Amino acid sequence: MPLQALYDQLLALRLPAFREALREQQSNPKYAELSFEDRLALLVNHECAQRRENRIRRNIHAAAFPMQAALEDLDFSPARGLDRRILLDLGLCNWISSRHNILVLGPTGSGKTFIACAFGTAAARSGFTVRYHRISRLLHALSQARQVGAEPSRSDGSYTSLLRSLAKINLLILDDWLRDAITIQNAQDILEVLDDRFGHTATLIASQVPVSDWHLRIPDPTLADAILDRLVHNAQRIQLEGESQRKLRAERSMPNT
Repeated sequence: MPLQALYDQLLALRLPAFREALREQQSNPKYAELSFEDRLALLVNHECAQRRENRIRRNIHAAAFPMQAALEDLDFSPARGLDRRILLDLGLCNWISSRHNILVLGPTGSGKTFIACAFGTAAARSGFTVRYHRISRLLHALSQARQVGAEPSRSDGSYTSLLRSLAKINLLILDDWLRDAITIQNAQDILEVLDDRFGHTATLIASQVPVSDWHLRIPDPTLADAILDRLVHNAQRIQLEGESQRKLRAERSMPNT
């Protein structure tokens, strides 16, 4: 078979990395010293590695993180109150496999969103599906989906479809949790989301509101009990301290006079 025909077949089989690695082997005489099995193993390994990198890129893109963040870039200065060992251990993502939750707590500007995105990135790198949502925007999307589904001319089950898609995500990140006032309908929507996920998937909450105040911010006590029961009891808490990271970055960026 002509070599170009082989390359074309590899593309048709969706083996582009295998094809490029074969081109490299054909042009580099050092590979002639290897056995057929060794050369084949290198080609297969290259294809597998490339597919894994492609999956990670897709996972990170689909997560819709508001910023690039990685655990290796975290500031572990003592004033922030972070335990390096605990965070790096959580970065292994075993808590996601165990279907547990994480609560990232702290004042405005303390870096909650960065840590949430860093954990999300670690999860995507480990092969988990991730979605980031600010809770206000997610509640708006659920409200809109419910209205669409209620229209007489529409029977596409938009609300149910959105709930099903959220239920399938390995790690759901909810930022700005309970920062703004919510309605009873909002609380019911949150409970629907958490009901589908509880015991099957993991959730990460980032909030400037102390956990002790959560119950009071949910307008119906029964809904509040149910929501907290699904979030808090199997959750690892990360409490951030110190000055606003935004303020510190702004001060460092200002020119000296």
